[in-house]
Amino acid sequence: MGLELYLDLLSQPCRAVYIFAKKNNIPFELRTVELLKGQHHSDAFAQVNPLRKVPALKDGEFTLAESVAILLYLSRKYKAPDHWYPEDLQARARVDEYLSWQHTALRSSCTRAMWQKMMFPVFLGERVPPETLASTLAELDSCLQLLEDKFLKDQDFLIGPHISVADLVAITELMHPVSAGCQVFKSRPKLAAWYNRVEAAIGEDLFQEAHAAIMKAKDLPPADTAMKEKLKPLVQVLLK
Repeated sequence: MGLELYLDLLSQPCRAVYIFAKKNNIPFELRTVELLKGQHHSDAFAQVNPLRKVPALKDGEFTLAESVAILLYLSRKYKAPDHWYPEDLQARARVDEYLSWQHTALRSSCTRAMWQKMMFPVFLGERVPPETLASTLAELDSCLQLLEDKFLKDQDFLIGPHISVADLVAITELMHPVSAGCQVFKSRPKLAAWYNRVEAAIGEDLFQEAHAAIMKAKDLPPADTAMKEKLKPLVQVLLK
């Protein structure tokens, strides 16, 4: 059995892995795991990833969890072009710096913005206190400012003149609040120009393909009672 990737393209980390594999012509079997149906909690999936999270990778008898680890494994095994994860020590350190920062910063605020602004009211029928949403959007705005000032600066991409894994992770993160109608780029021409460069470097067709599901999330039918019960722990976390 060749490489298998367990993904749900509603998930930001899954989209990053999917785009990277497709863009670099890495052959893989797509194993769809539908998060909103709770398929990541199945016993069968736990054999692949006991953490019961996507993305997950299975390469023969070898299994791997966590999107950053998967991206770097694919980059090394399939000898992706150097710009994705540079050999140069300091350039690589800049990629690592972004990947370390984003988990509890941009990714967190992007996910909470999408759920609070769209998924809770539309999918779950949950009222989000206005002050909670306002706080989340303010935190997102602060993260966007850091993305501009600390990482992008006056460069074409986050670590220099070429796209890297850092840009791929960042752009897929930002599509969460975009899908919820947040005006992420409207007042930020520098980020808007960066967005266009990243989309062009990935390829518009692949970019749109990977994000089709999240951009249609607003059209999801309302969750039934069983699904709402399953998602209660997530609701409690994302409303904080």
